[in-house]
Amino acid sequence: MSISSLSSSWQKVLAPEFDKPYFQQLQDFLIAARQTQTIFPAAADVFSAFELTPYENVNVLLLGQDPYHDNRQAHGLCFSVNPGIKTPPSLVNIYKELRDDVGFKIPNHGYLVPWAKQGILMLNAVLTVQAHTPNSHKDKGWEKFTDAVIGKINQKSKPAIFVFWGAYAQKKLKLIDTTRHTVIQSAHPSPLSARNGFFGSKPFSAINAALTASGKSTIDWQLPDN
Repeated sequence: MSISSLSSSWQKVLAPEFDKPYFQQLQDFLIAARQTQTIFPAAADVFSAFELTPYENVNVLLLGQDPYHDNRQAHGLCFSVNPGIKTPPSLVNIYKELRDDVGFKIPNHGYLVPWAKQGILMLNAVLTVQAHTPNSHKDKGWEKFTDAVIGKINQKSKPAIFVFWGAYAQKKLKLIDTTRHTVIQSAHPSPLSARNGFFGSKPFSAINAALTASGKSTIDWQLPDN
């Protein structure tokens, strides 16, 4: 996990965090953990979301909770999996809602990098996980770091869109100036909750409507087949 892999703009806005004791403790924890355990994503991918979506390009924040914890799934973007990996259940439901909302054709993969390249910061609240052990890196310091990231997006002069699916993400609402920014929230797309308010919420057309209203380019949601 190298801070140098962050885009220069993120390095600049997040510089105060890197000097704080919690961040050094987090780094020490991860160095030790990787010596004895398998940790996802790979160290080189931990900050992928920031590489693909520099600070100045962020128009939308999509917040997940925890990286996927099975082999070769996680690559640093929330909800996204590496090419060649079966589309996970929550993303299957995201695709179904995209189809019903904007006429999306469901692709044969779950690789969402094209969205990140269009200004969606696809951020998990916790950026690492022990293999096959969900939430194993909860309360190790990542939440402080990603709360700071959310705060920096909240400070942007131009309006941004925050997408919070599920109760965990919606706790971050307190970090947002809702008089300046748009918040889109619903139930989580997980199979456990999608029928309780995610399906039918039409978040993708709502994101594009908000982008249009603030004079920004809309997202082309369609993903080509691999």
